[in-house]
Amino acid sequence: MIYERTCPGIFESRPNRFVARVQVEGVTETVHVKNTGRCKELLLPGAQVVLQRAEDPRRKTQYDLIAVYKPSLGWVNIDSQASNRVVGEWLRTQGFSLVQPEYTFGNSRMDFYMEKAGARYLMEVKGCTLEREGIGYFPDAPTLRGVKHLRELADAAQNGWHCSLAFVIAMEGVTEVRPNDETHREFGLALAEARAAGVRVLYLPCKVTPNTLEVVGAPSFWQE
Repeated sequence: MIYERTCPGIFESRPNRFVARVQVEGVTETVHVKNTGRCKELLLPGAQVVLQRAEDPRRKTQYDLIAVYKPSLGWVNIDSQASNRVVGEWLRTQGFSLVQPEYTFGNSRMDFYMEKAGARYLMEVKGCTLEREGIGYFPDAPTLRGVKHLRELADAAQNGWHCSLAFVIAMEGVTEVRPNDETHREFGLALAEARAAGVRVLYLPCKVTPNTLEVVGAPSFWQE
C-alpha cells in the first residue's frame, strides 16, 4: 500500500492515546494517532515521524501519525488500519477464489473470510510494532477483543474451518512474534489454546518506507 499526502515531522508528546503533539515545518500541530497501543518505546521526544494530511479540511486534526523511525530498527508503521489493507493485498495473490473482508461470524466480525477449492477460511489480523532484541511481541496493551477472537477461531477450527491468525510485522528485520505475557498474559494463554485447536499462526514480514507498507518474504498460504 502507498500513502499519499505525507510529510515528515518531529514527535514532541502524546497527551492521550488518540492524539500527539508533532512539530511540522517548525509549527507544533495536534495530530491523530492511528494506534491506540502504548508505543512507548517508539514515540519518544525528538523521534522522526511521518504524517499523512487528512483529505477533509474540516476535520479537527489535519494530520494522522502513520510511522516512526526507531534508530536500531528503521521505520515502523504504527497505522493500525494498514495491517488489514496489506493483508488484503497479499491474500489476493494467494489463489483464493473469494476474499471477503469484515466477515460476520457468530457474535463477531472477523477480518477476512476466504474460499479455495471448496474449503472455507477465517483469518484475524494483528499488527505488531513492539520489538525487543530482534523479536516482535504482541500486544503492547491489553486486548480483550484479541482474546475473544482467538477463542472464536479455536471454536471454528474445531468445527471444520481453516483458521489463522496473521501477525503483520510492520517493521523490517523481524520475522517472529511472541505473546507479550508481561502486558497481557491472557492473550498468550488464548493463543496457545488456539494453536492446540488447529489455528495456524502466520508471520508476515513487511518492507516499510516512510510512505509504503508491503508484505514481503511471507510463505505462500498453505495448501489444503
